[in-house]
Amino acid sequence: MKWTAGTIAGSALFAGSVPNFGIGQALAAKLGSGDTAVLNYAYALEQLQAAFYAEASTSAYTGISADEREILSDIRDHEQQHRQFLASLLADQAIADLEIDLSRVDFTDRTSVLTSARQLEDLTVSAYNGATHLLSKAEYVLAFANIASVEARHAATIRNLIRPLSVAFAGSDIVDSSGLDVAASPSKVLTEADSYFKSPISADGLGGE
Repeated sequence: MKWTAGTIAGSALFAGSVPNFGIGQALAAKLGSGDTAVLNYAYALEQLQAAFYAEASTSAYTGISADEREILSDIRDHEQQHRQFLASLLADQAIADLEIDLSRVDFTDRTSVLTSARQLEDLTVSAYNGATHLLSKAEYVLAFANIASVEARHAATIRNLIRPLSVAFAGSDIVDSSGLDVAASPSKVLTEADSYFKSPISADGLGGE
């Protein structure tokens, strides 16, 4: 399934193949520089998450419970709100809608959906943690902190769906020995997100590599 983030509300599908998503490739979406680049970086990830949860909540994997359906729908709404919020901050500096490839996910299978959701949530939390220091405006730092806290709630909830009432909700793979969430550089995040994006992105103006 291929999504373009601008058509999530209408659940429109499109076709395409998966490219190599990396830094310094042929330009399709330029993040810009400075705070604009950091905001566009987050905006790209929120486009991906919004598309994923739009499909996950619509398709409803086999055996989904009423509680799970509600959780996925609530997360979908949050991700769409994050996407819209970042778009409003960026205004005419926002990157174009990205083409997103969700074909790696079997939306009829609970394990496939929840495992993919866990990856995306953990990745997004680490992305915000690893990019906030690149911002110069205090209002943007606050916005990132607020979004990251919601993404962390998502991550814990998804992990609890996979392993109910276990310590995995804040395991050592995501919380370090100091009790801090893992932070990942933009280059690492973009590499891990590679297979989900069709649109190549130029992140040359994004620091912190």
